[in-house]
Amino acid sequence: MEQLQLLQWVLFPVILVSLVLSVVYSFRARRSTDARKRGLNAARMNISMGVMLLFISIIQLFMSDESTLKIVIGAVFMVIGLFNLFAGLRTLGAIRATDRG
Repeated sequence: MEQLQLLQWVLFPVILVSLVLSVVYSFRARRSTDARKRGLNAARMNISMGVMLLFISIIQLFMSDESTLKIVIGAVFMVIGLFNLFAGLRTLGAIRATDRG
C-alpha cells in the first residue's frame, strides 16, 4: 500500500507540470503569428499532452482495483497519449530538419 501512495506522489506532480506546459504551449501556438513558432509550440503541446495522458494511464492501470472499465479507460488514455507523443516528436523533428537544410 505504501508503494502505491509513493507512486501517486511521484506521478501526480509530473501530471500537473505536463498539464501546465500543455496549456502554456497551446496559448503560445494560438497567439503566434509566425508559422514556424506556431508549429513548434503545437508540437511541444502535443508532447506535453502525450506525457500527461501516459502518466494518467499509468495511474489508472496500476491503481485500479481490477475493474474492467478502469483498465479500458487506462488503455485508451495510453494509446491517445502515445499518439500525441509521437506526433509531437515527429512534427518537432520535421521543423528542426527544415531549419538545418
